[in-house]
Amino acid sequence: MSSQIIPVEPFDYVVFGGSGDLAERKLLPALYHRQIEGQFSEPTRVIGASRSALSHEEYRKFADAALKEHLKKGEYDEAQVKKFLARLFYVPVDARSDAGWDQLKKILDEGKERVRAFYLAVAPGIFGDISQKIHDHKLITKQTRIVVEKPIGRDLASALQLNDTIGRVFKEEQIFRIDHYLGKETVQNLMALRFANALYEPLWNANHIDHVQITVAESVGLEGRAGYYDTAGALRDMVQNHILQLLCLTAMEIPSSMDSEAVRDEKLKVLRALKPINASNVEQATVRGQYRAGASSGGPVKGYLDELEGGVSNTETFVAIKAEIGNWRWAGVPFYIRTGKRLAGRMSEIVITFKPIPHNIFDQAAGRTVANQLIIRLQPDEGVKQSLMIKDPGPGGMRLRNVSLDMSFASAFNVRNPDAYERLLMDVIRSNQTLFMRRDEVEAAWKWVDPILKGWEEAGQQVQGYTAGTWGPSQAIALIERDGRTWHDDI
Repeated sequence: MSSQIIPVEPFDYVVFGGSGDLAERKLLPALYHRQIEGQFSEPTRVIGASRSALSHEEYRKFADAALKEHLKKGEYDEAQVKKFLARLFYVPVDARSDAGWDQLKKILDEGKERVRAFYLAVAPGIFGDISQKIHDHKLITKQTRIVVEKPIGRDLASALQLNDTIGRVFKEEQIFRIDHYLGKETVQNLMALRFANALYEPLWNANHIDHVQITVAESVGLEGRAGYYDTAGALRDMVQNHILQLLCLTAMEIPSSMDSEAVRDEKLKVLRALKPINASNVEQATVRGQYRAGASSGGPVKGYLDELEGGVSNTETFVAIKAEIGNWRWAGVPFYIRTGKRLAGRMSEIVITFKPIPHNIFDQAAGRTVANQLIIRLQPDEGVKQSLMIKDPGPGGMRLRNVSLDMSFASAFNVRNPDAYERLLMDVIRSNQTLFMRRDEVEAAWKWVDPILKGWEEAGQQVQGYTAGTWGPSQAIALIERDGRTWHDDI
């Protein structure tokens, strides 16, 4: 049975950075798919805005080229594309001057009654400038929302400043801090597994779970992001937002409802319960890595330093952390998290490893028993696996075998798997904040991450080299194996 598509109210989506990479690769294709699915009510418009001097027609040609390049085979429909391009408009604006803002106001005034969303697909350094211009030119209505891309600051102080800057113009309920990982089907299925079934929740605690692993692995390198990445590193780029959000959804208590505030309240409690990692324990609890020259599926690849101008950097392209949550549910259960570039494959998953059986009644001839695991795969093949011990079929005595109950979303539902941005873009229009970060969440995450960054500096903790195409430095393997556990590396 297919899901029911509920149309949203008519809207105007203003995309600042409308001719940029994010709009080209993700936002325009996502909006096109929502039109095809019948989720738009009329009249609905998408308005690109940036410093590029483009006409409406030139922007439509840009969007057409973007759809041809980034849609999958069979998704480009001539009639639907024509309809989509007709709803596109473009205004050249300057974030730091008044150029173009009157023209933008004129276009928006044609639809004052519609939902109005401003998407800031631009550098964080001009978030404040754009917010102030939106205010100064009286573009805010009762139906206005603003969408902010990561990074929200580079530390707690800058995050506070950025939140204050945007907060002076917009109310908190109007601000949508987007993390596209939270829009993935599997992430939301994590909540469904836990809270819509009687099977898992009684076991979801320290009495039954041995440990949790969260891996976000990338096989690519800098991909033209050297300028940004070398000032950020893996901890800021991935752990502070994506991975901590996954940890929160895995570890949070049952909210009173699926109301956005109820869900976010429980996530906040997890962030505040994370045990501190600082100069006193940072070398025991964390590993920093940086990839060297090696090989990927496409052949030989350069090392990180070879891709940088100057070739000198102590920025981590890999980080592994042993995190602990100081509450009753998770006391004594380690959360091993890792992320990195130029690893052995592209993979994002959460692995829940349950405790072994308390007593084994089978003899050695039956084989070794393996602890049950629940594997929640976010990418590339979204799905859920539950490993179980069963008898190997056939005569000849009892032989045990570890097998998986495997549910691939693509094969189970035989439907196109929507991109995360599709859901999140429409949630903005619906004013549903459940999958977006609240201000106090962002700040609580930085309060945990900042002491790690400071601890690395105080301890002089250097990056450990690892060969591109592997699973990171050997120290990361030691981090988990000294506890008698092993990373799950099945790709």
